[in-house]
Amino acid sequence: MKKTELQLNIISAEKKMFSGAVASVVIPGISGSFGVYPDHAPLISPLKEGVIIYTVGGSEKTVEVNGGIAEVNNGVVTICVA
Repeated sequence: MKKTELQLNIISAEKKMFSGAVASVVIPGISGSFGVYPDHAPLISPLKEGVIIYTVGGSEKTVEVNGGIAEVNNGVVTICVA
């Protein structure tokens, strides 16, 4: 993976919804939406109902969620959605 990319994993209890390299991701955190870019500081955040927006290959993709939790650590973003 390039230093200009993040590894994004979006999973639910039923299936893996997305796994791949992305340029950025916007996450609907409980205190407001926030962007994650390469070299982001580690964090864990609960999610509220909203839309995850990620950029892959120059295109924006979206996933609607009802909540969940996100972890950012060492260039890997893992989002467990409800």
